[in-house]
Amino acid sequence: MEPVRRVLLLGEGNFSFAASLCGSAGTHVVATCYESEEEASGRGRAAESIRRLREKGAEVVFSVDCAKLKDYFLPEKREFDRIYFNFPHCGRKAGVVKNRELLARFFHSSAEVLSEEGEVHVALCNGQGGTPADQPRREWHNSWQIVAVAAGAGFILSNVHPFKADTIQGYKCTGYRSQDKSFCVEGALNHIFTRSTPLRFFKPMSYEIELESQKVSFQVPQVLVDKINRGFLEPNSNHPVRTVKEKLTAELSQAFPLQNIDSSLSLLHQVHLNGVCPSNIFWIILSSEEIPGTEEKSKGLTNAVSFSRVDFCRDTDENGWVNVQEGCHVSKQYYLRPSLLTYAQAIVQRGSVLPRTLYILSGPVFRKCLIAPYTMPVFHEMFLVCAVNRGAENSCIQILVNSIKTSIQSLCQTVSGFKPNISLQETMGFETTELNDFAAFESQLGKIRSFICMDIDTSGFREKGHCAGVIRTAQYELVSSELVVVFASLNLDLLAMLICGISDWRMLWTSDARFLRQFPRGELRLFKSFSLYPPSYVHDVSFWVPDGEQFDEVAFHTIARWVSGETVVSIQLIDTFQQSETGRKSLCYRLVFQSCDKALSWQEVAEMQLHFRKEINHHLRVTLR
Repeated sequence: MEPVRRVLLLGEGNFSFAASLCGSAGTHVVATCYESEEEASGRGRAAESIRRLREKGAEVVFSVDCAKLKDYFLPEKREFDRIYFNFPHCGRKAGVVKNRELLARFFHSSAEVLSEEGEVHVALCNGQGGTPADQPRREWHNSWQIVAVAAGAGFILSNVHPFKADTIQGYKCTGYRSQDKSFCVEGALNHIFTRSTPLRFFKPMSYEIELESQKVSFQVPQVLVDKINRGFLEPNSNHPVRTVKEKLTAELSQAFPLQNIDSSLSLLHQVHLNGVCPSNIFWIILSSEEIPGTEEKSKGLTNAVSFSRVDFCRDTDENGWVNVQEGCHVSKQYYLRPSLLTYAQAIVQRGSVLPRTLYILSGPVFRKCLIAPYTMPVFHEMFLVCAVNRGAENSCIQILVNSIKTSIQSLCQTVSGFKPNISLQETMGFETTELNDFAAFESQLGKIRSFICMDIDTSGFREKGHCAGVIRTAQYELVSSELVVVFASLNLDLLAMLICGISDWRMLWTSDARFLRQFPRGELRLFKSFSLYPPSYVHDVSFWVPDGEQFDEVAFHTIARWVSGETVVSIQLIDTFQQSETGRKSLCYRLVFQSCDKALSWQEVAEMQLHFRKEINHHLRVTLR
């Protein structure tokens, strides 16, 4: 037997809406109004509706203040599965500010009596809510800003649809406090809110791995604490990133013998990456007692990593920042792997590859980067390695690309009915400015032969130029002068986003269970956001850059990431100024805060902004204005 669903209705005028719900199987209705029983019963058809409600076993409660709900119900009766508040209003000519305050008190009160999986339904007249669903839409300052107000109490807007009064049997809308002049319900909208998972700011975390046959631990950079060891690619995972990998692997197995190499790939590197900008790397320092072979290495700097810029040669503090003196040599410096290329090259150099066999490596890789919807500081890379006879590399590449293309197009057609254009584009045809961050970083790792690009269709508009993979070729004379090795790298996270219509990379890492519920048993589907029209907040910050130093914009963005818990969605340079007398340079940036999956209030954002100012002053040594 299914449990009874408890429904609370607030601000009932003539109780006709409550009467229409009462009698539904498995539903217990608690109908309330602000007036006393005597006041309410004397208006319209209220007395008849109240009688019907009581006859059908509903509770009717009078003189209920929507801002103090827990005061009217015993603790064991506070768990409502659904709360309705139709056309709330402060009365008479109360302005938008007063009505926002009413909504704020209501949402905070509802949070105290709503079940964990419950819903709050709020019907508003057309234009009042201030969301894009309102047609026409009011200016933001002239609306009730319902989504931002609800966020202050931990709610997100999960659905919105027309309030169809004419389809509700027996319902007759009344005006403020049951007055005869009713609210205009034409174009009215019902806003459905659910609880958000709370914003989480993680404590510093140590992570243990095996390095050179020895267990070591290191402090995870703060921006990655919630992204280490999430297990998206594990066998029991239903995550779409894993599904994309499995579908690609199945298609590739039709063209090549396969070998998977995933188990022993260390998260840490120590070898130097020529050509890679140090500011794009997450540096890690192990304590002396944890460095494998410390005594043997102490006499020399064979494994040293050297830098010439102060910004990247520092001892790490609790947030993963590195501090040493300019021109220093750091013999104990490691970094989180930014690519699986090094492991692929090691496999080839050991001479352990079989010709025409496709070797597959996969796992998370880590790169500091600027903030953008499709730019991610961590993603899952699928790396393919195949050695072929000299002269056969073009054929191998074509077979690889055709298999990838067939798999992705099949997935897209199944998920959305759209067949994307997937093409192999030569590097000569690309300008540096056209590369997304994934492709730009890959270019730093070494020469690229071709880019794997994917065009998608969003709301009738085709987006071009999403580089989701790269192809390289290399010869290893010491291994075999007759073989050419083909390397292909794919960004699985970006592919999952493009296939499933996920517009923000952060959603892949959400802790909200509603995300994975949309992909049962790993089935790929078109993603439907459970947080609609999230509010955004704009803050500016201006400062003087330290004299004689180049400003590190990637570090600036990285600080914004961890201070805000990845709620900064955009950073734009909006003004620069240089004093003619001293040469001092000032920068002004605009930050936009917005969460894709959690409630985010202006109060929380204000605290983040203050914290951000302190951290950039401390880490980047800027002078705030």
